[in-house]
Amino acid sequence: MLELIAQHFAWAQNPVVLARQTLAGISNGMLLFLISAGLSLIFGVLRVLNFAHGALFMLGALIAVSTAALLADPLAGFAAALIGAAAGLALLGAAIETNLLRRIYRAPHEMQLLLTFGLVFILGDAAKIIWGREEHSIGMPAILTGGAHAFGLVFPLYRLFLIAAGVIVAAGLWLTLCRTRWGIFIRAATMDREMLSALGINTRRLFTAVFALGAALAGLGGALAAPVVAVGPGLHAQVIVDAFVVVVIGGLGSVLGAFIASLLVGLVNAFGILAFPSASVVLTFACMAIVLIVRPRGLLGTVE
Repeated sequence: MLELIAQHFAWAQNPVVLARQTLAGISNGMLLFLISAGLSLIFGVLRVLNFAHGALFMLGALIAVSTAALLADPLAGFAAALIGAAAGLALLGAAIETNLLRRIYRAPHEMQLLLTFGLVFILGDAAKIIWGREEHSIGMPAILTGGAHAFGLVFPLYRLFLIAAGVIVAAGLWLTLCRTRWGIFIRAATMDREMLSALGINTRRLFTAVFALGAALAGLGGALAAPVVAVGPGLHAQVIVDAFVVVVIGGLGSVLGAFIASLLVGLVNAFGILAFPSASVVLTFACMAIVLIVRPRGLLGTVE
């Protein structure tokens, strides 16, 4: 029995395999963070579980595909795709919050779920009408193609770029939330938005800006994922479940919790495929169950 176990985990004795899977897990975790950070931020401030967040991710990827095709230079097209996806989704997010969500903040949570779930179908059908049912992709700029070589390990440069992008976004969010006046308002709204309103802060404008920021992060995540995933109308279904798992593990409303949980889920998935290939699908949910048993509000949950 011990010999069988040793054979099953023989990969754990190979430092190159360990390093490759660790980097792959962190890379996937950074993509998850870009999605789940916006989702967690929106729930923390607006108290709305946005089921349409995966659809926003999908639209960001599709907008990136169309934007990149407008420019002949791959590097310029890729940069424009990132900016266009984030900006386009920020505008769409502001429109959704202003015209739809603002009307149901005081409605029961069931109404909020129905509205955002309905948006999934609306945005999905809109994507099929505009971009068709076929899958799309965008090319990587030459500077990000190939692999990095170190200590016998070869790892894709683009995956390293994803890690760097995720860290930069996380640092930017931290600086915004902890070192700016607007960030203070956001954190105050997470704890007591009624008191913030009583102090004369325009919470309507704040809510619109927060939802736009969350949508922009989803769009940026979609644009960054476009070179490595098949971009099509069904993309949202592949990411929304993992994003909600990350938000629950990290704690509803905690962006830092979402960052830690994203890394945790990414690493669990990366090593789970090697350790338990037949059960890798359920490992993420098992991880969530364990965390909730120990900490029912998640790792850093602050919202009741």
